[in-house]
Amino acid sequence: MNRRFGQYLVLLAAAACLLAPPASAQNPASSPSFEPKLKALPKGGPAPRNKEGHPDLSGVWFPGTTGGFDVSEPAAQRQFDPKVTPEERPSFQPWAAEKIKGMTEVDLELKRASVNCEPRGVPGMFTINPYPLKFVQTATELIQLNELNNNWRVIPIDGRKHDPDPDPTFNGDSVGRWEGDTLVIETIAIDERTWNDFVGWFHSDQERVIERISRPSENYLIYQVTIEDPKVLTKPWTSATRQWTLSHDKLDEYYCTNNREPEQYQLLKEQQERQGK
Repeated sequence: MNRRFGQYLVLLAAAACLLAPPASAQNPASSPSFEPKLKALPKGGPAPRNKEGHPDLSGVWFPGTTGGFDVSEPAAQRQFDPKVTPEERPSFQPWAAEKIKGMTEVDLELKRASVNCEPRGVPGMFTINPYPLKFVQTATELIQLNELNNNWRVIPIDGRKHDPDPDPTFNGDSVGRWEGDTLVIETIAIDERTWNDFVGWFHSDQERVIERISRPSENYLIYQVTIEDPKVLTKPWTSATRQWTLSHDKLDEYYCTNNREPEQYQLLKEQQERQGK
């Protein structure tokens, strides 16, 4: 079995346990079949630069600090430590907060991108993505290839403007520009089927996402996002800074196919509604 695929199965099993943990649940990280802990990568030398003088973001990047998966140490896979860099909760308008509060666990599952085999969108392809991604940077474009569902986007970074009338898409209409050594990506026209987290943070057609990506050293990528949504939020929300680390691995093929979860959750929802009457 492919080594990383085996680790994916463990991650999926752990996620399933969060939904319905049995009383006798054991810690999967205690299994002797897991590989030894991966160590945090050193910063490495300075970030490589292209001929235009900008940092070159190219490479395969894993969330966390190890440049790979380490199921024996979940903290190493976190993009940020909430104790070190606390992340403020989104400031929802009262009607939006009430709508989210009214969602049942089954409602939440029925809308999850992972349950529906749908792209996680922007910024979800970073912020709610435990799988690696690859950047290919040219003088005029940043190409992002996500292992998760083999999703991708092409971001112009030559200073051009947004499409004047973009159709909504899962990854939206993105344009990038450099502010010093930080690439700033602005995305609009994001399909409203995407959520910004796994627990009900829906958005409107007016959402605007501003991502900031930098490479302060050879082995580390820093990501931060600001979300503006005047129809849903009372004020813009800015994430904690998140770390990704360089890997010399390659992306695996990963497609979500033949998924029966939506049908199962819909049956469960209908059962709950009948019991509630």
